[in-house]
Amino acid sequence: MLLSLRLGQECCKAPALSVRADPACASIDHPNGHSLDMEMRDIVTGNFAPPQWIASGPKSLRIVDWNIDRGQQLQGVTDFLVGVNADILTLQEVDFNARRTHRLNIAETIARKLEMNYVFGREFQELVQGSKDSPAYHGQATLSKWPISKPRLIRFSRQSHFWQPRWFLPTIEPFQERLGGRVALVAQINVAGRKFVIYNLHLESRGSDALRNSQLREVLSDATRYDAEYPVIVAGDLNLDASREPASLTLARAGFRDAVASPRTPTTPTHGLFAGRRRIDWAFIRGPLRSSSGQVHGNVKASDHYPLSFMMSR
Repeated sequence: MLLSLRLGQECCKAPALSVRADPACASIDHPNGHSLDMEMRDIVTGNFAPPQWIASGPKSLRIVDWNIDRGQQLQGVTDFLVGVNADILTLQEVDFNARRTHRLNIAETIARKLEMNYVFGREFQELVQGSKDSPAYHGQATLSKWPISKPRLIRFSRQSHFWQPRWFLPTIEPFQERLGGRVALVAQINVAGRKFVIYNLHLESRGSDALRNSQLREVLSDATRYDAEYPVIVAGDLNLDASREPASLTLARAGFRDAVASPRTPTTPTHGLFAGRRRIDWAFIRGPLRSSSGQVHGNVKASDHYPLSFMMSR
């Protein structure tokens, strides 16, 4: 999503990579005998944006939100992102060391190409895509030309059991066996002294709208820790139509407004004969912000979702 935002004061960055553990998830053994490898931990960060020595922030920022389908068409993904020249990216379905994406850290590859900082949050360990000695992961990534701080995960309390390993299924493709669960990646962005918070969501695809609405409510409940006038963005692949109740009512009561404002425009292409185009990717804003120029980029074919963009200002 394209976001434009008035903000203001100084920032700097040095190339670095760090790994963080969630103390609540130091080690997980699955009853079927699989062990969740925690070498990567829950959060990985890297800083590749050049220093920006400015006294006041830009008049506007540009934000893109996109489910990039693991980065399997990475060249097409980066071509679009280079062309749109966003300040902030919220990406879903991002691979880390998976066979299908050539063992790349997709978030870092994009961040290096665009000269941005990034934070990656682990959603699943992909058992089919890695090995015991070289595990693979899948999750969300938030990228920024500005400093990113205080990254954390909300690992939803209600999850689908669809992905968990089954004793009768081999750990080979096309099976998609996983350990972990859906998350929201939360991070603070500091644009020249002005701060805002972004929630990067991927709600469950294999479950009911009741499950997805429960996960959405968990995010909105977490957002109440910030003052009502504090700028907050909630964006991502919600896997539901958020223009309909109860999601629309829940968001409105929490003070969030649709930033793209094109609720009938599909964000996915047709899948096969029976799965039509759907509007399941969304961005919402709260606080003293205005959005404009919302767009679904339906001509971009580098994923099974279309990128969203909007401009936002104070």
